[in-house]
Amino acid sequence: MAGRLRAAHRVPDGPGLIGFLFTLLLALAGGALFSAVQMPVAWLLGPMVFVFVGTRFFRRVKPEWPKALRYFAMIVIGYSLGLSFTKPILAEMGRQLPTMLLMSVLLMLLCAVIAWMTSRLSGLPYRTTLMGSIPGGLSQMILLAQETRGIDMTVVVFLQVSRLMMIIFCVPLLVFSPLFGGVRHEIDAAADAVSATWGGLFPDIVLYAAACVGISLLAVKIKFPSPYLLGPMIITAALHLSGVPGPVLPNGLLDVAQVLIGTYVGLLLQPEKLEHKLKFAVLALLSGVLLLGGAAGLSFLLAELHPISHATAFLSMAPGGMDQMGFIGKEVHADIATVTLYQLFRTWFIFFAVIPIMRFSYRRLGESWRAREEAQREARPTSL
Repeated sequence: MAGRLRAAHRVPDGPGLIGFLFTLLLALAGGALFSAVQMPVAWLLGPMVFVFVGTRFFRRVKPEWPKALRYFAMIVIGYSLGLSFTKPILAEMGRQLPTMLLMSVLLMLLCAVIAWMTSRLSGLPYRTTLMGSIPGGLSQMILLAQETRGIDMTVVVFLQVSRLMMIIFCVPLLVFSPLFGGVRHEIDAAADAVSATWGGLFPDIVLYAAACVGISLLAVKIKFPSPYLLGPMIITAALHLSGVPGPVLPNGLLDVAQVLIGTYVGLLLQPEKLEHKLKFAVLALLSGVLLLGGAAGLSFLLAELHPISHATAFLSMAPGGMDQMGFIGKEVHADIATVTLYQLFRTWFIFFAVIPIMRFSYRRLGESWRAREEAQREARPTSL
């Protein structure tokens, strides 16, 4: 175990250093180009696209990206999101708790229906397509899939990553579109806000940095979900709410975090490992579109139930993860605390309700499900 951790955090050398520099160059080029053409969340989308495409054009160089860089980015994101929590916002979220539960249940039901459709059209086992469709955090769903017998890991990873990439790419475009027309006014109103400076970080950032790193290591040790994101977010919110001043991060540091996350996501998707790639890619695209459309529909319902903007409601419902939706929310000046709390509640709902139910069902019904899936494969041997 210690050896794996050292390998995950090591600084590349030799051929690994070349692969790291190559990956970093692709990421920076993508971010610079997307920023030049004024794409939304340019330093997230640009590296993601360039790394995914570039590593397939230049196959002689093996890409290298230490996990420690992603962990650093998640700590930065967690701190930034934690600063968004205020006492009035938390009080309002307490009043919205029934709505959070309702929206989470409706979104999970939508995911279950989409997984069933994908299973029927592809001939894949329903358990596999369900794990690929639940937006419960990429690493957590992959870990659950690894612990469950009879799950096709390649399919789960492809469904999860392709959905994540689609949402990261499409959500900013939708939020900036006329469909959510109220956003542009909010952006213009916030345009004169003073940007944070690097000098303004000190000395207050020292306490927060130590607290965020310490809580992250503790969260990893106790196997807390998303330790490098939720740990810093929780400790930052607690300190901030208790009156300890926390400096706002400079835009440059947030851009760096976007590059690190975007590069990681770009390296995850490996469609070449799939059989019948074209057919499966179409199914993944269709399921992603349905999920995104369903989330948009639920967001309009949420905006009717509570006095929040359509952009805030959409980012609250979009199944893209707290870090990505937090980044996009900052770009459009949505209510980050509301977005984060809805995303956080759904994440905890999945971790502490959906996943235990799935595990219990697989243990109790495992043999009958495996027999049914085997009969399905024999009846449709060429369906995928």
